[in-house]
Amino acid sequence: MDLFDYLAILGKRWVSVLLTTALMVAGALALTLLATPTYQAKSQVFVSVNTGGSATDLLQGSNFTASRVKSYTDAVSSPRVLIPVIERLGLRTTPDELAKSITADFPVDTVLINITVTDKNPQLASDVANATAESLGTQVTALEKPSGTQASPVRISTLRTATVPTVPTTPKPKRDLAVGLLLGLIVGCGVAVLRDVLDTKVRSEADVQKVTDASVIARIGYDEDSPKHPLIVQSSPHSHRSEAFRRLRTNLQFLDLDDRPKTIVVTSSLSGEGKTTTAINLAITLADAGSRVALVDADLRRPSIAEYMGLEGEVGLTTMLIGQADLQDAIQPWGNGSLHVLPSGQVPPNPSELLGSRSMANLLEQLTSQYDIVLIDTPPLLPVTDAAILAKITGGG
Repeated sequence: MDLFDYLAILGKRWVSVLLTTALMVAGALALTLLATPTYQAKSQVFVSVNTGGSATDLLQGSNFTASRVKSYTDAVSSPRVLIPVIERLGLRTTPDELAKSITADFPVDTVLINITVTDKNPQLASDVANATAESLGTQVTALEKPSGTQASPVRISTLRTATVPTVPTTPKPKRDLAVGLLLGLIVGCGVAVLRDVLDTKVRSEADVQKVTDASVIARIGYDEDSPKHPLIVQSSPHSHRSEAFRRLRTNLQFLDLDDRPKTIVVTSSLSGEGKTTTAINLAITLADAGSRVALVDADLRRPSIAEYMGLEGEVGLTTMLIGQADLQDAIQPWGNGSLHVLPSGQVPPNPSELLGSRSMANLLEQLTSQYDIVLIDTPPLLPVTDAAILAKITGGG
């Protein structure tokens, strides 16, 4: 797929993208509102070495300090540094637990150590940061002090005192909502593309070309009110749907049915797709064009042609198949006389057996000998096999 295909998918499924994005933003907002604010306080210390005044002493002191800074940074979270902090502040915790809230780092090529403390209490975060800086200086001085009475060559001085933070570091509503919006758009677009890739429904001529080499002879627009207005070519002859049925009639006249009887089965994959209204309106347009047409309601499960066309439906196809009526008694004229309708009759307990019987084959032979075109409305193809049975003995489906 190219860029235009992806844009078309997003245009078609923009509602799902919007809903997914809204859910992600709502989730981010909920997490932000439910999260407990935390604060960070930072202190900074400077590491120096007492040396002589010569250039050599200064260079040696600088190298010594640089080599020690990493060790001093790691010592920030050690029990030796944190136990005095706990005792000084009267904290009810352990050095290991306190160490989880403290991080230390040193900028490259410097002798500075940054101490960061995170806590729900901003005042406590500030106090722990400052106390840790002081404790680090005390402990390092003690560790680096040579034996005897000589002073420690290393000195750690507080360069920046931690202040009480006023703004929490987490949550950050603007950042969290922006992340939620971005993730929502990404997930929404991904879901839309995935749904389109996994969608195997046939909705357009392009979809038909992907699954079969059969030609599309017409395209009838969907109308959810068609059951209320089934005879569209009569009630609204100048509508787009009426013109589509006339185009279907014209294209059918050019089909090569291999010289077989001109009987056509009209079916669908599932119910509610408009097969019956298509059969009725096609029959009317064919009759209007001068053809003698027989419309047979072979949907012996949910017949509706008689109801749609205002005809008596108690006597019809099933009555003939069981030998209780002949064609002249059961078939009914409609409109200008070129169209005759054979209703379904009473609903039988064995529709498939009746439609596959020899009586049905004889009836079709009789109809094709008297009419130019025979249209047969059948049940949907996927739930039952009625349409497939009739397709074997008719000229088209």
